[in-house]
Amino acid sequence: MSQFATSVSVDPRIIEKLPKFDAPFFQAGLAGYSDAAMRIVAREHGCPFCVTEALLDRILISGGKGRRREDPEFLAKEHEEEACNLQDHPIAGQVIGMEAGEMAEGAAILVEMGYDVIDVNLACPPKRVRRRNRGGYFLSAPSKGIEILEAVREIVPEHIPTTLKLRRGFDDSEESVTNFYRLFDGAVDLNYLWATVHGRSVEQRYNGPSRWEFLTELVKERPEALIFGSGDIMCAEDIFKMMEQTGVHGVSVARGCIGNPWIFAQARAIMEGREPKVPTIQEQRHALLRHFELCTDLHGEQTASRLMRKFGISFSKFHPQSEEVRKEFIGIHSAGEWKRVLDTYYCIS
Repeated sequence: MSQFATSVSVDPRIIEKLPKFDAPFFQAGLAGYSDAAMRIVAREHGCPFCVTEALLDRILISGGKGRRREDPEFLAKEHEEEACNLQDHPIAGQVIGMEAGEMAEGAAILVEMGYDVIDVNLACPPKRVRRRNRGGYFLSAPSKGIEILEAVREIVPEHIPTTLKLRRGFDDSEESVTNFYRLFDGAVDLNYLWATVHGRSVEQRYNGPSRWEFLTELVKERPEALIFGSGDIMCAEDIFKMMEQTGVHGVSVARGCIGNPWIFAQARAIMEGREPKVPTIQEQRHALLRHFELCTDLHGEQTASRLMRKFGISFSKFHPQSEEVRKEFIGIHSAGEWKRVLDTYYCIS
């Protein structure tokens, strides 16, 4: 058991603002995945803090469907009897957009909706996002990015923290490193509480290794700044490997938590000096049923049956008959088929 992991704690600057943020890791915002259903399942398995998927400022401003889907009080309103157990807090509402004024207006709406933190996404790498001058585009246009950081921080009340999501640069050029530090230092100067930095470039997208050495250098160059690392965190042990190797204050868990809410419970076990446990079939069944139930409450049965396919596929890697179960989840189109797969492969005798 890692001696380092058992000595890890949360930086007091975070605890001061978010007392319930009691472990140095959180669930990242994941496009197409991290809705309230996924977040609540993660919290029930030990995740202390979650981020929404990126919410487009113009959808927020126009009152589009993204606003209702991500409203942190939505499930509580629909299920008053469970409200005390389903509070999705502390939580960051992540805003993305292309223009400072609209980003600020979107951030203000997130404040009204009850989010505890406002996270600014200047990192998202897909080409369709960059072509619209959003997300990772700003790592090639840092002056415009700083305008957004200023506008958001100005409109968000002082007691609500703002945070920033970045990648290590737009590409591998020296200019990209300079641009990164302009944005990073701009956020520090504007009193952003922390920055989450992904060790891949924007052009790299999700390919190739995350450069943890960049995080190591960043921590050395900016020792007073609060930094969360991201990239290539696929199991609980990776959280503490990154922290030990790079010196970051905590870790954002992204793809490693899809279909694996146990990563958070396992990380807590490691911190407490206990051996992390692999989920039993019974625990897998419970998590799958719980996730489907929450997804149905949020999206309706028909949509949930479709959305949950990808989660089932990810969950299947823990099953002894992994490949067979994966194929079964791929073919699901209804709640009845979902129940059949669970009763066939996750039956508790």
